[in-house]
Amino acid sequence: MTANPAGIPTEPIGSVPRPPELLAAMTAHAEGRIGDGELAAAQDDAVRDTVRRLEEIGSPVVTDGEQSKPSFATYPLTGLDGLGPYGVVIPFDDGHQRQLPRLVSGPLRYAVHADRYLRAAQRHATVPVKQAVIAPSALSLLYPPEGIDGYSRDAFLDDLSAEAEADIRGCLDAGAHVVQLDFTEARLALKLDPGGGLLDQFVALNNRVLERFSAAEQARIGVHTCPGGDQDSTHSLDVEYPALLPALLRLKAGVFYVQLASEPDPDKALGVLADHLPAHARVFVGVTDPIDPRVETPEEVRDRVLAAARHLPVDRLGTCDDCGFAPFADDTSTSRETAFAKIRSRVEGTALAARELTG
Repeated sequence: MTANPAGIPTEPIGSVPRPPELLAAMTAHAEGRIGDGELAAAQDDAVRDTVRRLEEIGSPVVTDGEQSKPSFATYPLTGLDGLGPYGVVIPFDDGHQRQLPRLVSGPLRYAVHADRYLRAAQRHATVPVKQAVIAPSALSLLYPPEGIDGYSRDAFLDDLSAEAEADIRGCLDAGAHVVQLDFTEARLALKLDPGGGLLDQFVALNNRVLERFSAAEQARIGVHTCPGGDQDSTHSLDVEYPALLPALLRLKAGVFYVQLASEPDPDKALGVLADHLPAHARVFVGVTDPIDPRVETPEEVRDRVLAAARHLPVDRLGTCDDCGFAPFADDTSTSRETAFAKIRSRVEGTALAARELTG
C-alpha cells in the first residue's frame, strides 16, 4: 500500500458527487438531446477534475470518483440484453428503495468491465489509482428464485465467477494500485437472514473468485464493507458488527476497508477486528462519515486513528472514508465541495495521527 508522507496509508473508497455539468449532460443524454460522444466528453472532464482535486488535497492514492458509472453495483450491466424489471429490492431506513434488475435469460456476460474506468483515470493521474469493482455476491441477486428455463443457477454462478474474475484481473493487469470489492450487501445479508446462512453463501461465492488469484495478487485485492450509504440513509446500520466481521475476514483478500466513523460502538468493532484480522492483512478504518453533512476536523480524524491504534498494530492500519459519497449517479444528497472537504480532513488528520504514532 502507498503511505502518506507520515507513514499511515489513506485511500478514498470510491465515488465522489458528480459536478452539475455532468449531471446536466446525463439528463440531456437520457432525453436524447445529446449523443454518446458529448456525454463521454462530460464524463472525462469530470474524471479529470476529480483526479486533479484529489491530488491537490494530497491524496496519495486516487480514484476516478465513479464519475462515469451509473452506480457502483450495476456498471457491468450497462446496455446488457437479457434483463428485466422487478428484481431484488434494497430498502433503506428512510423509506426509499433501490431495485436491481432481474436476469431473464442467459448466459451472463458483463457488458462493461471496470478496467475501462481505471484506464480513464490513469490518463489524468500522477499518483497510484485504485479501482472499485462490484462483488460477485451482489450480482448473484440478479438470478430469479423461480429459475430460468435452459439456464440453471449453477451455470449462472459459473458464468458470474468467470466474469468477476475477469473484472478484477483486468484491473490488476492494467496497473491498479489495489482492486476493491464493494461488498455492502454483507451487512444487509444479516438483516435479511439473521441466522447467517445468506452471508455464508455470499462469502463462499466471493472466495470462489478470490481463490483464483495468487497470494501476491490477493495482497492487491481489498474488500469494502459498510451499512450502505445512499441519499443520506443506510440499509443495515442496526446490524451489529460482531455478527459480521468474523465471516467477512474469512475472505481471501489482503486489505479490508471497514466503515467505523458512523458506527455506534467503534471500540467493540475494533476489538473484533483485532481478534480476527488475518496475519497478512491490513485494515483501513473509516474516519469520515459521508452521510453526516458536518465536515470532520483533522483533529477529530486524528483522534479516530489513535483510537483504532489502541486495538490494531500501526503497521497494519490505514484510513478511508466510511463509504463512497455518491454510489448511485443520481444521489446529490452530499455536495461535491463537502466531499472534498471531508477527504482533505481525512488526509490531514491521518498525517497528524501518524506523527504521534510513528514519531
